[in-house]
Amino acid sequence: MNHLRLVVINLRRHRVRTAIGVAGIALGVAAMFSVIAVVRGAIGMFQGILAHDTEMLVFERNVSDLFFSAVDDEDLEKLRAMPEVDSALPLLFGLVSTQGHPVVTCFGVSPEDPRLDTATWLAGDRAAFGRREGEIVLGARASEFLEAGLGEKVTIGARDYIVGGVVQTRNGFEDGGVFLPLATAREYFRREGVSSIITIKLRDSAQAAAFRERVAAEIPYLIALENAEFNRGYSQFKILRATSWAVGLAAFLLGGLGVANTMVLSVFVRIRELAILKSCGFSPRQVASLILGESLVVSLAGAVLGLGLGYAAVVIMKHLPFLQGYVMPQLEWTVAAAAVLVAGLTGAAGAAWPARFAMRIETARALRYE
Repeated sequence: MNHLRLVVINLRRHRVRTAIGVAGIALGVAAMFSVIAVVRGAIGMFQGILAHDTEMLVFERNVSDLFFSAVDDEDLEKLRAMPEVDSALPLLFGLVSTQGHPVVTCFGVSPEDPRLDTATWLAGDRAAFGRREGEIVLGARASEFLEAGLGEKVTIGARDYIVGGVVQTRNGFEDGGVFLPLATAREYFRREGVSSIITIKLRDSAQAAAFRERVAAEIPYLIALENAEFNRGYSQFKILRATSWAVGLAAFLLGGLGVANTMVLSVFVRIRELAILKSCGFSPRQVASLILGESLVVSLAGAVLGLGLGYAAVVIMKHLPFLQGYVMPQLEWTVAAAAVLVAGLTGAAGAAWPARFAMRIETARALRYE
């Protein structure tokens, strides 16, 4: 009888045990895949906010989070005067809460900020941004969950504003956020004369190193980083990535323990059956490969099912109204491939001891086993 066919027959004979093993791996893979996809998506969105048509970022040195960075207008003018700089635009971050919505992201931007040019204006006039006192612009998702349209009054934190426009962007944070004129944002967050970061567009991208050195020499309490360099080194991104992998792997290993337990039980309840196979000519290695094959089939089937469940979970989360559009999962084939690979390794590891035990079964004694 074909070896793989025998593996499949054995698994079908013990449907409940097989289903439990597959479910354990599937839930672990789904958790791993969805957590990593959501975190990578969040990082990608934040990177998109910072790297919008710019090559470099300037912010306060040694701050733990960009929300705490403060670059004043005097330093902004120094940056604009540097020969390598084509444009330097300030950006101020802030978080507020409104009734029923604990987190609303606010962006204080200057009227010439290009992110307002590339956005799709669903309502309002792009040219009017920042010209009318008390007016703000909402992202499309923010307009939905705040239930406010053009010309209507909306409460942001503790203050009321008039909606001067509604824009749609590809970035979930921006689409679920609020754009305030820089002066309005500074007044609201009591950060007069400062910005969180300065986004820099260079005259020539080859001048990045020269610009970095100039900033270090002339404004030593600030730091200038290329976008890619910032993405690799930003501490919050490192923490998020490490946490997502830790949570995902922990969930995955729990599923792996379930497979190991399933295979141990499978061997002990089939001792006589395995002895009969050996008496019929199966070598110890063939018996071990039978156990290993069953474990791999369970693990890989669970991995495929888990990828499907994880994909469905992140798609559902993306469209849940109470998440306000802040979840835009980043699905990567490398993560899916890693999940399948780890599933296979987990299955092999879980079957190692049961397979070794099966190899050492003594036929005569096993046939008398009750």
